Amino acid sequence: MRSNSCPIVDAMKKYSADKVLPFHTPGHKHGRGAHEFLRELLTPEGFRQEVSLMDELDDLHAPHGCIRDAQILAAQLWHADETIFFVNGTTSAIQAMIFGTLSPNDLIFVPRNAHRSVISGLILSGATPIFLPVEFDAEFNLPLNVTTETVTRAIKKFPQAKALLLVSPNYYGVAADVRKISELVHAAGMLLLVDEAHGAHLQFSDELPTSAIDAGADLAAQSTHKILGSLTQTSMLHMRKNFSAQVKRAASLLQTTSPNQILLASLDVARLQMEVDGRELIQAAVELSKNLRGRLKRIGLKIFTPKNFSFDATKVTVNVSSLGLTGLAAEKILRHEMKIQCELSDAANVLFLLTFADSDETISKLVDALKLLPHREPIKIPSPNLPREISRAKLSPRETFYAPTISVELKNSVGKICAEEVTFYPPGIPLLMPGEEISARVVELIEREKISGGKVLGVEDSSLSTIKIVR
Repeated sequence: MRSNSCPIVDAMKKYSADKVLPFHTPGHKHGRGAHEFLRELLTPEGFRQEVSLMDELDDLHAPHGCIRDAQILAAQLWHADETIFFVNGTTSAIQAMIFGTLSPNDLIFVPRNAHRSVISGLILSGATPIFLPVEFDAEFNLPLNVTTETVTRAIKKFPQAKALLLVSPNYYGVAADVRKISELVHAAGMLLLVDEAHGAHLQFSDELPTSAIDAGADLAAQSTHKILGSLTQTSMLHMRKNFSAQVKRAASLLQTTSPNQILLASLDVARLQMEVDGRELIQAAVELSKNLRGRLKRIGLKIFTPKNFSFDATKVTVNVSSLGLTGLAAEKILRHEMKIQCELSDAANVLFLLTFADSDETISKLVDALKLLPHREPIKIPSPNLPREISRAKLSPRETFYAPTISVELKNSVGKICAEEVTFYPPGIPLLMPGEEISARVVELIEREKISGGKVLGVEDSSLSTIKIVR
């Protein structure tokens, strides 16, 4: 098997060239029955290859041919023992990672800003989270990451925990010290799981944070589509071999039984692209980001670079509060007046994602657009009040999910078990998670955030006059 081959693509081309008359799914039958709108989206060859479950196209749930070969090549490239392809998004990869390694009543350390897929993975596994505080940058008003000191305290307080889950790098490109944390976790006999959704490209530049697997993680879930060249919804889960049997069972429970072959092929092609040109392409994106950062600083904009954390510089976060704008307002101006779409906006910033698809031309257009943002009196964005404690949930997310619930007035909820997530956006870091005991301090923090007018997510009563608790 050649590393510069595309096993899945080769199998699909072979099937198409056979000119088989289809009496099988999908119903459009090589595109003959497709509506004209759909024909505008896919080429004739794309329709012929938009099939699945043919023997020569392999079985994602029991790979023995081209999918197996493609996953082996991916594991080799990303330095894993084994790799599983996902077409249900990184949500399913994270769920499988948790579901396949943890059991009911296991304890796992989870950063408070973990993606919602982590909570759904805990519901499936029955494990109980211990929430870790995340450092915060007051100047830019955004979350950083978990520190080694916090991990050390957590392990000392809960030595019986089974695993720790990191989000590294986070949405803003801030990475934890995965290597040091890996040493701490493994010395305590625990597993290290990493939500590396934003880090599939780290492997290919020495100027980026070390990839999770190279830094010692046991499993790492990556959104191959976020930075690399696969199609949206495609991801990979990289792992050490001693976890593979149970994780594969979990993945099979969570993945569709009708995987789209084009999505699988896009993972195969993305791997090939990185195999052949990865270091050159990713380094070019890094150099472009340096160029962009320099140009934006020269026009007087504040650009985020974290202190005391390693960092993916291809995430370019621009602070606009100094211009008298919120990030949300700046996003609307850029999108509707200048036809520039950012990756995200928050209270004080807009974030732009650079990849190997960008060029001097695209970043010049971005710089020109940012020059045209209106300049008003600078505004002060208040830093949010966030829990700083290491706190264990009273009930597991699974127990909370199935428990009967009632709504009570927020002021009467102290000492009760929260049955929903309470998150103000920005910054998007939950103040309460399902299964946590509601303290008087957290109620006070919620009341302060309500006064500040932040948008609340995850609750049934958006006014937060009432809150759902376990009955």
